[in-house]
Amino acid sequence: MNLIKSRDPIVPIMLKGGRVTATFREALFDAARREGMSANEFVLQAAAEKLTASGRHFSGIFSPGDLDTERSA
Repeated sequence: MNLIKSRDPIVPIMLKGGRVTATFREALFDAARREGMSANEFVLQAAAEKLTASGRHFSGIFSPGDLDTERSA
């Protein structure tokens, strides 16, 4: 596979202030562990998949193929 380096800069994202129920947090951390990623990576991937599904276009999240939409293409 020929991968082209993105010219899109990598920038930090700082999210805070989110509050959820204990059961939601437990489910989130459990799902992230099952996928072998941090809760932050899991949430960012889910957001990226939702943005992609709504027609937004942007370069990768972590690595090429990270989004379900890329795997099925």
